[in-house]
Amino acid sequence: MNPKMSELRKKAMSLPLLPGVYIMHDKSGDIIYIGKAKALKNRVSQYFGSQNNHAEKVRKMVDNVDDFEYIITDSEFEALILECSLIKQHTPKYNILLKDDKGYSYIRVSQGDWKKLSYTLQKTDDGAEYIGPYKSSYYVKSAVEEANKMFLLPTCNRKFPQDFRKGRPCLNYHIKQCMAPCTGKINLSEYQENVNQALQFLRGGSTISIKQLTEQMEAAAENLEFERAARIRDKINAVKRMKDKQKVVANKILDQDVFGSYSDGNKTCFQIFRFEGGRLYDRECFIFDSGDSESEYEEFLLRYYTLRNDVPKNIAVDKNFEGIDTVEKWLTEKRGNKVNLTVPQRGEQVQLVNMCRSNAVEALAQKKGATVKEYTVLEELKEVLGLEKLPEYIESYDISNLQGSENVAGMVVYKNGKPLRSAYRRFKINGFDGQDDYASMAEVITRRFNEYFKADDNNREEGFGKMPDLILLDGGKGQVAIVKQVLNHMMIDVPLYGMVKDDKHRTRAITGDGGEIQISSKRALFAFVTRIQDEVHRFAIGYHHSRRSKNTFQSTLTSIEGIGEVRAKTLLKHFQTMDNLSKADLAELENAPKMTKDSALAVYKYFHPEEQKNS
Repeated sequence: MNPKMSELRKKAMSLPLLPGVYIMHDKSGDIIYIGKAKALKNRVSQYFGSQNNHAEKVRKMVDNVDDFEYIITDSEFEALILECSLIKQHTPKYNILLKDDKGYSYIRVSQGDWKKLSYTLQKTDDGAEYIGPYKSSYYVKSAVEEANKMFLLPTCNRKFPQDFRKGRPCLNYHIKQCMAPCTGKINLSEYQENVNQALQFLRGGSTISIKQLTEQMEAAAENLEFERAARIRDKINAVKRMKDKQKVVANKILDQDVFGSYSDGNKTCFQIFRFEGGRLYDRECFIFDSGDSESEYEEFLLRYYTLRNDVPKNIAVDKNFEGIDTVEKWLTEKRGNKVNLTVPQRGEQVQLVNMCRSNAVEALAQKKGATVKEYTVLEELKEVLGLEKLPEYIESYDISNLQGSENVAGMVVYKNGKPLRSAYRRFKINGFDGQDDYASMAEVITRRFNEYFKADDNNREEGFGKMPDLILLDGGKGQVAIVKQVLNHMMIDVPLYGMVKDDKHRTRAITGDGGEIQISSKRALFAFVTRIQDEVHRFAIGYHHSRRSKNTFQSTLTSIEGIGEVRAKTLLKHFQTMDNLSKADLAELENAPKMTKDSALAVYKYFHPEEQKNS
């Protein structure tokens, strides 16, 4: 917590209700954030109020603010112009800062007889041939990858003919994406023909490539070269399939950018599809720490087009945001004529922004090590429960006992929709004897968060050291109410819900302060919650069974003369299992911790009664 919070809030409350730009400084006087506001007092005072509704990035920024200054402008639009200029000049660490690393891209054709095709962002003096430049690295990368696949050209690091027969063909050969010259079975003329056909495709596009390949196929057929004609036919089909795939992203507007965004509360991803002539010619992806959700979209668009000289006539975004008219006006001035910034409501445009947003979800899921399916069900859980952010880190608890004996609990963790078994924890209830599930759950939650407060701030990755995004209890509203009291007493603000089962012990609903929430109609979410409930029950009851087995073995050992509870526990710990203990010889028993010769002999005789009969 910033020690100057009250002082900063008092200063913010004295600001005028006028448009302008505010500039945040840290203790060193460095500028760490620049923003603009329609009403300075309202906007700046929000930073120094309650921190509960702020994203982590904003909380960190506020913690580092030592002072701020402001500049009043005549209008919100003037404030936007000034904000863009100041950010470009000072590049504050907490503003969205995008790198202008687009540059130009080239198709590289290596030298030598056995040429290879690749894409690169730089043209060097290495003797290779460079085709370009192209302004879209996405187009060049995609085109070269497609050409190599269609014309079966190698993309490995092997050099030919030096590396002929020095190893087995790679996977690309087996999935029919490479002719495998490494085998030494491909003649040079055939290889060069494929390279030339690939270059024709890259230089002329799919239509010209199909025409030229068709002519070559017909010529080969007339010369009775049927195998060669068949190979060329397969290439034509591959080019046609790629051409059909491109039609999916064709649209009626010739000049347009499409934006899709997704935020999980911690990270935000923007995907941009850029169209020219009705075709997708470029695609970009940006992932950064989430900030102020109200201004994030506006801020991103401003930063993005600050780096771009070419502003298209039409820009489609996947959501409305405050300041959209001001941004449209700024883009219009930058372009020099009217720019249409819209949120599509129907038709092909809606499909495009939805496709763009789906790609943003995919990119963020991959960065977090999850799948889109897992992220989608977490998003559904977030919406159903009304959570402020995506529940990436979920903890679930269950109690297990047998009529009050061997009272234990289990904690399982799901991270990004998957079980994180390294973070599972087990608890033996110590606070009381007998059966009381409510008191047991209260003890477990208290112990768990006591461990959190003891943990090192540098080790907050998983287990007790990490604060969960959501807690799910295997139980109803009674369990939830008891644990809620514990969390409130410990001043822990984590969403808490119970998983309710029906008479047949199957998941039925989720319960919280406001009553039950039915989830049976939402198949993916229902299956996900059921998996969590089954997993935590399995884990808790497994621990309970192991405790009962251990105590059964322990009571068996205490029936042996000279073996008390301490020695019984020590023996089980030393030998791990009852089977190992029963097979131990006399010397091993004597050498075990806390054992005497007499007690070792007693244990040995207990497990080997047949030797006494024979003696």
